[in-house]
Amino acid sequence: MKTVYILIPLAPLIGAILAGFFGRRLGRVNAHRVTIAGVAVAFILSLVSLKHIAFDGAPPFDETIYTWMVSGGITFEVGFLVDKLTVLMMCVVTSVSLMVHVYTIGYMHDDPGYQRFFAYISLFTFSMLMLVMANNFMQLFFGWEAVGLVSYLLIGFWYTRDTAIFANLKAFLVNRVGDFGFLLGIAAIYMHAGSLNYAEVFAQAPALAQTSVTVIPGVEWALLSMTCILLFIGAMGKSAQMPLHVWLPDSMEGPTPISALIHAATMVTAGIFMVARMSPLFELSETALSFVLVIGSLTAFLMGLIGIVQHDIKRVVAYSTLSQLGYMTVALGVSAYSAAIFHLMTHAFFKALLFLAAGSVIIALHHEQDMRKMGGLRKYMPVTYWVSLIGSLALIGFPGTSGFYSKDTIIEAVHASTLPAASWLAYPAVLGGVFVTAFYSFRMFFLVFHGETRMDAHTREHCHESPKVVTYPLIALAVPSLVIGAMTIGPVVFGNYFADVITVAPEHDVIAEVGSHYHGPWAFVLHALHAPAVYLAALGVLMAWFIYLQRPSIAQSVQASVPWLHRMLDNKFGFDDFNQKVFAGGARALGQLLWQRGDRQVIDGSLVNGSANGIGVIAAVTRLLQTGYLYHYAFAMILGVLALLTWFVLV
Repeated sequence: MKTVYILIPLAPLIGAILAGFFGRRLGRVNAHRVTIAGVAVAFILSLVSLKHIAFDGAPPFDETIYTWMVSGGITFEVGFLVDKLTVLMMCVVTSVSLMVHVYTIGYMHDDPGYQRFFAYISLFTFSMLMLVMANNFMQLFFGWEAVGLVSYLLIGFWYTRDTAIFANLKAFLVNRVGDFGFLLGIAAIYMHAGSLNYAEVFAQAPALAQTSVTVIPGVEWALLSMTCILLFIGAMGKSAQMPLHVWLPDSMEGPTPISALIHAATMVTAGIFMVARMSPLFELSETALSFVLVIGSLTAFLMGLIGIVQHDIKRVVAYSTLSQLGYMTVALGVSAYSAAIFHLMTHAFFKALLFLAAGSVIIALHHEQDMRKMGGLRKYMPVTYWVSLIGSLALIGFPGTSGFYSKDTIIEAVHASTLPAASWLAYPAVLGGVFVTAFYSFRMFFLVFHGETRMDAHTREHCHESPKVVTYPLIALAVPSLVIGAMTIGPVVFGNYFADVITVAPEHDVIAEVGSHYHGPWAFVLHALHAPAVYLAALGVLMAWFIYLQRPSIAQSVQASVPWLHRMLDNKFGFDDFNQKVFAGGARALGQLLWQRGDRQVIDGSLVNGSANGIGVIAAVTRLLQTGYLYHYAFAMILGVLALLTWFVLV
């Protein structure tokens, strides 16, 4: 199996190299063939690995593939850890990536950067696979930075647009903030554990939990709490948690296929996966868990509110991603790691479905993204309509859909948690998020597919369903969006699937508490009918239908009556303004000050130009001594001789 595990990340890498370096020779068709073939091989081999590890009961594979470098006593290795968590992530990443690759044939058909785009998304898949398959922090960091680099290239894929360049630079800089914390966390682990290997570090976790460090003189911090919080700061950047979330909505500047890949299965899920992988460390620090819980709760609710006022179809789906990532983070905070990974899996399918369906709409409307210029598309695009309905129902947690099982599990886990922040913050936030999610999701659905047609006459005449190369991936994603939750909730969440992979302290085991009342998928649905979440979702759908289809004037009246609220949401709670004025503005002001005072006055003025001016002054004075008259030089020599004689006589 070692060869199989090595081939899984290498297959998409080979496809990326062929399309990237030889794309012109291969041509457009062969470029997408080699990349799709590479991802397809990785997907098939991931299924083989899933069968081998999860169904055949094979032990986890944990080996070093090769030693990359030894420096200063630190060994940097490339190694794979393939266990049940890894194979689940591998299957999710490769399956969604494969659908995105096929979809891209239709979406990017006329783009001049066709081969380059396929090379990038295949390289993105390789990077994520290296991240999830890592057995040490060095390789984890390599994959972490690789997905960040490729996301930079993909968000700014249309580099002739100023907005795309601004967006990819924003994503790059915000993630550098998170990655700085992440790197400090890894450094703290190596400093105190003496190893970068997961197994060796986890074995020392109980001892590390008893260790304190002094960062500020006179103040002792628990080492593990500090380290876990630093690691989670890295996750806040990658998985777009407040306040490091600001890059994700702007990532919509990239083509729709990459929006689906980033938001569904690759970059944004890296932070969730990392915290779940680090459960042996996080479980020993309630401080870190509480920090994770608070950040996730705020993100889940507040980011959903912003989605209500968005008009760009892709941005609505983007803010739903932020909110759903908040739900996953909340699950991590209450130690429901299996529920977080379960929601990660179901969310990958229905979020990819929603993004690609939005792309199908954008294709039909000649790249129009404003929902106010849509409406009535149901009769023009029946396939896109039905798959969008399935994706929206899964997103709001409609009973029986995949999203229902994963989201309701998280809500029940939060309700069972004994952490202080769970009762007063997290539980109200995730319940409120259910209503908000249903409202903005079906606001989008009704504005796009129902009501009056608001397109111009030319667009309306030429509007039709997307080609099969676009709709087939949508149908393929719709199936797991409906059924995978019911099929897997038992073993993945309440069974022993993660028994030897994820560590949960007995006092934190909320999944065991929720699982004691689990009696199968159908019983889970019946149980949900006695809880408020289903009815909050129904209320959100009903209000969206009434306001945007029956009484559109209500939305305008509310906006006029509470303009401050609309401004606050439209302004995204001021995070962008704060970053622009304080961080970006402050950096520019500091740079200007250093340029004026430091560079121009001190360096250029005093040092460089000052030295040159000083030499000029000295030269101007000494030049006066060089008259060219012989008697002047003779007189100077006589004075010199007299001075020497005087010195010798006196001394």
